[in-house]
Amino acid sequence: MSVRTRVAALAALTATALTATALAVGAAATAQAGAAPGGTVQENAAANSASAQKKTAAPRFLAASELPPHPTGWTAGPVTDGFPEQLAYCLGEGVPAYDYRHRLFHTELDTSAVQVTVVTGSAAKGKALADRLNKEIRTCAARLERLYPEIEAEGRFFGTLPVEEGATVHGLHTETSYGATDVNLLSVGRDGRTVTVVGWGQMGDFGDAPLTAFKKTAKKAVTKLH
Repeated sequence: MSVRTRVAALAALTATALTATALAVGAAATAQAGAAPGGTVQENAAANSASAQKKTAAPRFLAASELPPHPTGWTAGPVTDGFPEQLAYCLGEGVPAYDYRHRLFHTELDTSAVQVTVVTGSAAKGKALADRLNKEIRTCAARLERLYPEIEAEGRFFGTLPVEEGATVHGLHTETSYGATDVNLLSVGRDGRTVTVVGWGQMGDFGDAPLTAFKKTAKKAVTKLH
């Protein structure tokens, strides 16, 4: 059983005819004022609606085929509301309250993965959240050792990725007093106000981790959000 599992954890309005007429005239005047030169009110309304839909569209998630290759292949679960307990070993108590969504992935062996995304209220809040998650991951090894004396943990920073507002890649290796070892790779990426975290893990050490392939996955996770 991996450490990811061991250490784990949303008008009827009444009006006179005169008032209704006034509202209708006001709405028509507002629509005309917002129309772009050369365009009709209907065309501009359609364009504004399409733009709003794009901005509010739910972030897209990775597909199984976009994860680091595995001999048995990957199976993707459904997109589910909430923060995944599979990331609780590092982030469970360090994430602010947002409406998170996540997807789990698994293989026929001990390798598993998870992606979580969240749309914050602004780009500034997105940056603050990404910074907070990166800090929690950087301090994860020390916290694990402090909370679980039977575990020795080592964290590593594997750099940044040039994608949208950026992504960072981290690694974590744990070994228990009874000999079980696990290696995890984690990334934190941001596109505007949207933040995503990708986690990958299996039994083994840093030498068993597909770092190059995981960086491609981490970059894809950000470019695919919107």
